[in-house]
Amino acid sequence: NNEEVSESLDYLLVVAKEPLSDWLDKQHSSTIEDNKIFSDLPRFWEEEFHKDMSALNVLPPDVLTRVSEYVPEIIAFIQVIIDNGLAYFSNGSVYFDVNAFDSRSNHHYAKLVPEAFGDVASIQGGEGELSQSKEKKSLTDFALWKASKAGEPWWTSPWGNGRPGWHIECSVMASAICGKSLDIHTGGVDLKFPHHDNEIAQSEAYYDNNDWVRYFLHSGHLTIAGCKMSKSLKNFVSIKEALNKYSSRQLRLAFLLHSWRDTLDYSDNTMDFAISYEKVLNEFFLNVKDVIQTTNISGESAKLVKWNEKEMELNRIFLRTKRMIHEALCDNVDTRTVLDRIRECISSCNVYMAKGTNDVHLLKNIALYITDLMRIFGAVEESDLIGFPVLKTENSLDTESIVMPFLRILGDFRDDIRTEGRKLKAATVLKLCDNLRDEILPNVGVRLEDREGKNCAVKLVDKKILLEERDAKKRLEKEKEELKAKALAAKTEKEALKKVPPHEMFLKMSDKFSVFDSQGIPTHDAEGNEISKGQLKKLQKLYQAQQKKYEEYLATIS
Repeated sequence: NNEEVSESLDYLLVVAKEPLSDWLDKQHSSTIEDNKIFSDLPRFWEEEFHKDMSALNVLPPDVLTRVSEYVPEIIAFIQVIIDNGLAYFSNGSVYFDVNAFDSRSNHHYAKLVPEAFGDVASIQGGEGELSQSKEKKSLTDFALWKASKAGEPWWTSPWGNGRPGWHIECSVMASAICGKSLDIHTGGVDLKFPHHDNEIAQSEAYYDNNDWVRYFLHSGHLTIAGCKMSKSLKNFVSIKEALNKYSSRQLRLAFLLHSWRDTLDYSDNTMDFAISYEKVLNEFFLNVKDVIQTTNISGESAKLVKWNEKEMELNRIFLRTKRMIHEALCDNVDTRTVLDRIRECISSCNVYMAKGTNDVHLLKNIALYITDLMRIFGAVEESDLIGFPVLKTENSLDTESIVMPFLRILGDFRDDIRTEGRKLKAATVLKLCDNLRDEILPNVGVRLEDREGKNCAVKLVDKKILLEERDAKKRLEKEKEELKAKALAAKTEKEALKKVPPHEMFLKMSDKFSVFDSQGIPTHDAEGNEISKGQLKKLQKLYQAQQKKYEEYLATIS
């Protein structure tokens, strides 16, 4: 029917999208005359990019530049390079004259990767078809402006209809916003040559300086389970797909736990490590909040108590941690070391809290410091409020501040009921208390932790995490029950086996043996072949062992 045909056509278009796109490009790309398609499609993916960045909690840029909006500036930039004698016109295109640039006393080409100067393979790898042009004076020259072929985007210029080269757009847009030099330029390590080296050359040719960029920061590659991400390997993972499996915080922690300049492998092991680190942080924050909420001290003065040696030691650890974190960040933004130091500080705090009688202010200061670092690293969302904060009214409090007093009352009430239930040995009441803790409250993101000798801890936790914890606990309990049942069955079987007289133990094994001697020990196998001496010896040992078990059994019932 028509509906099935329509569904089949839609499915065909989805699965055959890539080969069909390639074929359509070859057949009809030269017929495109309207430049609108070259702006509409990028705008669609630009919007998708912004959505992904927002979902990852990446701050929006201060200014966004689009090449199509900077064509007049690009043309003017190229003309200056031509006027400076470092670019030339050839058959509708303009090329940068690398040899002329490198021969100037105040310039030299390929600052980032000097060994790549003249390396045809590296140039072809970076330039693609553009490197093959016969219009160039030298293979090392690169396009600043390229004459457009039929079907390609084009703009009018003094050199004819064409489009900007790959590298020139970056130099022009960066210069338009930041001026004649940049303090820091970032990018992937694969862009060092030829892209970044060509950016440097054309920009220094325009400004006639030799310090267009002071520092380049090249980030490492992202691999998928040890392999480079590519469509041919079908291991391409989109940001949306990653966010369906992990939270933006977990993904960010995965990056922070590795050096930004090294290759990062996106795999289950990498993400498991990030999830484990997130749990360490979250449990620490929850425990500190619990200490603050359950410490019944009224008045600020009463909270400021004299420090004992354990407070002095924890404060020394805290100060040392802050110093080491500052040094790590100054040392090439070493976030991995920062997170290691945070984990060590948290470990010391956990030991301190386990001793009881905690200094609330000290713990709160440490927790706030770590929270601030997570905010700087983007693991905690920034507030975009403008101006001074509003007065603290009931409406301006966060959810935790509003609900926690009520949850604390509920937790304390349950503790009282549970205590009385234990005294009266009221199993039904105790079961209801457990059900509130294990089944009801996790569904609304509340975790209760029972503690001997003091009130339960009440913690607000992501509902998804609590439900996963509950399911894992149930699976573990089920596995324990299954193991217990197997052990009981094995024990029952063992006990039943003791009751079998030794002369009967082999007689039931007709699938293995056919002839037995007067003691019931097999002499021939199921096919009628005589049993070997070695096997007979093993059977006799089993017989003797069973005889001993049977005698022990008889002794218990006599």
